[in-house]
Amino acid sequence: MIGWLSRLFGRGTAVVEPATPRDAWRLAQLHAASFHRGWGEAEFEQMLRENNTLVHRLRLRRAIIGFAVSRIAADEAEILSIAVAPGQRGRGLSRELFLTHLGHLAGRGVRTVFLEVEENNAPARRLYDRAGFAVAGRRERYYKEADGVELNALVMRRDLS
Repeated sequence: MIGWLSRLFGRGTAVVEPATPRDAWRLAQLHAASFHRGWGEAEFEQMLRENNTLVHRLRLRRAIIGFAVSRIAADEAEILSIAVAPGQRGRGLSRELFLTHLGHLAGRGVRTVFLEVEENNAPARRLYDRAGFAVAGRRERYYKEADGVELNALVMRRDLS
């Protein structure tokens, strides 16, 4: 009885799984809620069709609450974007999503992963630091905010092998 009540009223377990073209609209919504310049549904549809792009969704029950996107070239990959719905942040879900995504990249033969992160984005930096990424470089004025302010990015790297 307690197990049934827990499933009925509990938060449930988040699941990381491959995204499908039917997810493009929701992924675009999540991206727009997380970044100043959101990607549209058509951009996600295109990425989901590409063989060199890996897209995972984070699902809680029937709701898609996050995603991770990478582009693969030979034995390297670049994390293009990772996001979790604003109302679901701070619960460790991004870590589960990110580590699972990295595991799938390794399974595809990726040996080195790169990403860019805004240097003052403390939550993202913590996630990447804890996942074993190290700063490999810096890009001046890489990001531009809605008000025109330009922000620096750190280039981070992790070897998977």
